[in-house]
Formats: sequence, C-alpha cells, structure tokens
Amino acid sequence: MGVKAALPRYELYFYNVVLCMAMLWAARWIFDVSSSNSNRKTFKSSVQPGWYYSGRKMDTADVEWMMWFSTFREHIIFALSGHVIFAKICSLLAPQYRSLVFMVYGMLAVFSSMGWAYVTLILSHCVLLYSISLVKLRWLCFVAGLTTLATFKMEPFISWQAGFVTGNFDLRPLLFYGGCGFTIMRCMSFALENCEKKDGNYSILELLKYNFYLPFFYFGPIMTFDKFCIQQANNPNLTRKDGEMWNISLQGLLHLGVIMIVAVLLHFMYILTIPSDMKLLKNISDWALVGLAYLNLVYDWVKAAVMFGVINTISRLDHMDPPKPPKCITMLYVFSETYVYNYLGGKHDNVLDELIASLCTFGIAALWLGPGWVVFIWAFLNCFGLNFELWTARFFTMEPFISIEMAISESMSRRIRAVFNTFNFWTIVLYNVLALNSLEFAKLVAKRLLLKGFPFTTITVLFVTYCLIQLIKERERRQALIDDPDPIPPPAPTPAPTVAPTPTDPSTTQTDGAAAAQPVDPNKQKAE
Repeated sequence: MGVKAALPRYELYFYNVVLCMAMLWAARWIFDVSSSNSNRKTFKSSVQPGWYYSGRKMDTADVEWMMWFSTFREHIIFALSGHVIFAKICSLLAPQYRSLVFMVYGMLAVFSSMGWAYVTLILSHCVLLYSISLVKLRWLCFVAGLTTLATFKMEPFISWQAGFVTGNFDLRPLLFYGGCGFTIMRCMSFALENCEKKDGNYSILELLKYNFYLPFFYFGPIMTFDKFCIQQANNPNLTRKDGEMWNISLQGLLHLGVIMIVAVLLHFMYILTIPSDMKLLKNISDWALVGLAYLNLVYDWVKAAVMFGVINTISRLDHMDPPKPPKCITMLYVFSETYVYNYLGGKHDNVLDELIASLCTFGIAALWLGPGWVVFIWAFLNCFGLNFELWTARFFTMEPFISIEMAISESMSRRIRAVFNTFNFWTIVLYNVLALNSLEFAKLVAKRLLLKGFPFTTITVLFVTYCLIQLIKERERRQALIDDPDPIPPPAPTPAPTVAPTPTDPSTTQTDGAAAAQPVDPNKQKAE
C-alpha cells in the first residue's frame, strides 16, 4: 500500500530544499576541515600535491582509484584500446571466431602484465575445476570452488601461490587477487552450467574463452557462462539497435565527466583520509562527521559504478549485454535491495528460505573479502538486518496493523513507512561504513549520532534522511507508473436502441415491452 501514492507538490519541494541545504552545510564543514588540516603529519602519506593550477593538494588514499585514473592510466588505456581494435577487426572479417580472438588477446595481455607463471597458475585452476565439473554434481562444484577460493585467503597457500608472480610493482597484488578470485567464480559458473547440460560436456576451450575475456578478467563483473558464451560471445549475428552507438558514446562521455568531477572533489574534500585520523575526528562537528560517513559510501558507489561503467562500455562495443552497475547507496533504504541472493531466497517471503539465502550470501562474501573480525562483524550485522527486515515486515502484516493501514490514506501510509525506512537507511550506512573505513570510525559515528548528539543531532539527521527517503520513494513511484501504468478501463458497451411497444399492436404485452426496454449485453449476446 502506498507504493503509487502521490504527495502534494509543495511537500516534495520542501523535502528538496531541506536536503540540498543539509548537504551543502555538511560539505562546507568537510571543506573547512580539509583546508585547515592539509598539512597534518597524519595526512602526509595520503594527501599529495594535486593539479598545479588548482593550488591544492589531492586526497590519494584510495589506491584503486589512483591506479585506474592516475598511476597506471596509460597502461590500462593501452590494453583496453588494443582489445577494442582487435575485436572490431575480427567482428568485421570473421565474427564466428571473435570469442577465440578475445581469448588469445586476453591471454597475451595477462602474460605481458603478470608473466607466464601466473598464466600457468590460472590455467591450473581452470583445469582442476573443469575436471570436477565433468562429474556433474552441483554440490561438489560448489565445495571445490569455494575451497579453491579459500586458498587465496589462508596461509600458507596464499604465499605459495603468490610466489608464482615475478616482479614487484604497485599494481601486482590487486591484479593477482582480482584475476585469481574472478577466475574461480567464473569456473564455478561454468561448472554449474556444465552440470545442467544433458548431452555431453562443454569443452575446456569454452571455459578458457569465457575466463580470458580481458575487460572482465581482473576486475569483473561476473557474467554467467550461459549469458556470455552461449548467448553472446559465440553469436556471429552482430547487429545493433537504432541509436545504440550514440548511447554507448554518451555513456562513455558520462563516465569521463564523473571521473573529472571526482578528481575535483578530491582536491577540496579529503573524505578518504580524514576518517583515518581519530584525533581530528573527535574535534569536528556532528554534521561534518555524519556527512563524512555518508559521503564515503556515496564515493564507494561512484567508484564501483565508474569502474563497472568503463568495463561495460568496452563490452557493449563487443556486442555484449553486461550486468548492470550496483544501485547507488542514495537510493537504498531496504536491505533486500543491497545484495543478490535471489536463487535461494526465491520471492523473499519465507523466513527460513531468507535465512538460508542470507547466510550463504554473506558466508561467500566474507570468504571473498578475506577472514577477519571486521569482515565477520560486517557480515553478521548485514545478515541480521536482512532477516530482521523480513521479520518486521511479516509482523506488521498481522492484525491490528494491517487494518490500521487499510483505514488510513495511501499518502499517510507512505509517510509512516518512510519513518521506519529512515532508521533502516542509517543502519545500512553504519554497517557498511564499518567495512569501508574502520571499526573505530563506525563506533564514533554511531556514538555521535545516537548518544552524544541526542536529541538535536539525532532528530535533525533523521529528519533530513526522512526527506531523502520521500524523494527516493517519489522517484520509484514515477518509475513504477512508467513501467506498469494503471490499465485504462475499456469503454462501456453502447446499449441497443430501445424498442417501444406499439399501442395499436394487441399482441404486445407489458412483459414483452419491459424485456424490449433492457439494453443488450454484447458479451451475453455473443455467448448465445
């Protein structure tokens, strides 16, 4: 109830004004803190000289972002440009062999960047998991895949395998773990699809084509084997929809613009470095601290969206349909939209299925991130939040709550739901700040928000968040009306002309006249 309920326009205008003022106020505090503390000793390692003409230093704490768009920018552009050129030539001359060209170029790129020993390590994992897939036991494929993934998170296996990579450069650890981790996930997808194949088995060549597609190799995203090889990469019929190239170009320019905006912001707001200085955090205002926590999550989503976007743009040039980027934290106020676990969770209306699905999801996520207390706490809290959300929703579908909601208007139901979603939103923020920054930073934000800042900071922040939730719901309402508009009722059938009895006709009785005066039902007439 209340999904498509509209609020008055002046109310939405008020929410927009409050949200904009709050964001500008928090940004001003963070800007002042960044400007007055740029020369702190704790900032020396992560706040480096930036653009010369800006006259300011730049926050370089995010190694991954700096690697992509600064340190190794030329190398990444060179490798991806070569892929695009060779893929385009092959698509024009021999489209039936383009998946093979993808594989060969990908293997050569991996070999040139990481060495032959690393390629051998990747091939050994592919052969191992391919051999297990021939048994066609789904549980065995799951166990083998997760066990292999665990070898990259536990000693002494991790040190032994890392020794296969020669050379020493800043990008090496990231490429090593990214390539190995995504390789195992792709091998698991292949193995599960092979279990579903009734006639024979897929060849190991198909697995290598799937795994060594360069745009997805190191950084993902994961596209399942059936969608990649069966439906797209092995399809020689290459056609584009009208305006598709224009959309791809526009998407590329959009990502370029976002990269420039992020670079500018990192010169003026050190949102990545400040959370590491606990002494400084204790002296800044509540608004600056809360805004800092929120902006860290927004930045993490922007980084993921841009990286996904760049890779997805390249793959769309290869006539692929890549997975969509993650949903922005700004648009999330329920746990059920933060993670993908639909296969086990089903429709997410059964308590036991939801519990099993969430445990499996966060168990694999914890294994992927690497065992550690912070990871375990993050996984437990998100798993609990996911299930508690379902329990609460089921509880409020019982009497007398359902009768109360049915008695009030849809707009009021939307407002009440937004109040509960406000608490949910900050629960999601605090849980994920724990994983992105540190346990100490998350504890400090929670203490300021709930204890030290109570009641003024708490109520003010929750009210601003309520305004944000209502604007998100308004956007969802409009999108729902576009996707599933209310059906227009068909026009009522035109009644047949009334035949009045003729007074001079003695055979016409009152009963006959009454029957003649009834309109004819077209459906009934058709049935007769």
